[in-house]
Amino acid sequence: MIAHAEFRALGTGARVLTAHESGLDVAVTVVERELARIDQACSRFRDDSELSQLNRRSGNWVPVSPLLLTAIDAAVRVCRMTDGAVDPTMGRAIRILGYDRDFADLRDEGPINLIIQPSGGAGVIEIDRVAHQVRVRGGHELDLGATAKALAADRCARAAFEASQVAVLVSLGGDIAIAGPAPADGWSILVAEDHAVPLDSRGEVIALNSGAVATSTTTLRRWRQGGIDRHHILDPATGGPAREHWRTASVVAASCVDANAAATAAIVWGQAAVGWLAAHRLPARLVAADGSIRRLAGWPSGNEAAG
Repeated sequence: MIAHAEFRALGTGARVLTAHESGLDVAVTVVERELARIDQACSRFRDDSELSQLNRRSGNWVPVSPLLLTAIDAAVRVCRMTDGAVDPTMGRAIRILGYDRDFADLRDEGPINLIIQPSGGAGVIEIDRVAHQVRVRGGHELDLGATAKALAADRCARAAFEASQVAVLVSLGGDIAIAGPAPADGWSILVAEDHAVPLDSRGEVIALNSGAVATSTTTLRRWRQGGIDRHHILDPATGGPAREHWRTASVVAASCVDANAAATAAIVWGQAAVGWLAAHRLPARLVAADGSIRRLAGWPSGNEAAG
């Protein structure tokens, strides 16, 4: 019997599902512990996090933990994999645009004098693996947000399965990873723009036996700055919010890091994402700004679950 628990972590909703209720408590304990470690290493909103210390010392060599180094490595790989569409050096840009605190605390503070901060690209991040140090050149700040959350989902699912020996699904704000032998009919996953909707809500459902699925959307993390609407997915080419050709992109891949990278890049690329996703044979569901849906690379046709 599938069991599940829900709680808040990394500024978003977290869900842990196990294929049998006997493994739930162990899985939740392991996930909570792993998420606390990720938050301490990678949070942009904690003054005492490793990432905040690294950003405050931009231009200098800074010692980092193995976990933060793993997260930075993942972000650099994603940046190169997406030809710079998902760039970890957009920390200062997103801060200038007003997303400088936990999302629940954002507010419009009136007119601003906006200075666009372009991306630096993976090349401004230097890593000394012998000394376990990192330096970010050019005055750039790192924002590992999406990649670190996806990495957390991958790590949590794997660690929870190893500890509980029961198949596990971990969902972190739209990033879903699974580990262990899936239930007989696969994990039933509701594909929704709002990851906080109840599991039995009406909507499109897919079955996943392995790998991961991630959804990126411009519809949720929105705020106003100086009377202008903003969203959190930035286009590194402009330093501002990406043009909303697709409002939501969901992608299935071998890992949550790869799925999230492809989904986020699809929002940034717009129509150009279609060819890239098809060429890489990544099943994807793209929702246009007008609500029309494009399915690619074997993503199943709509399968509605009754609410």
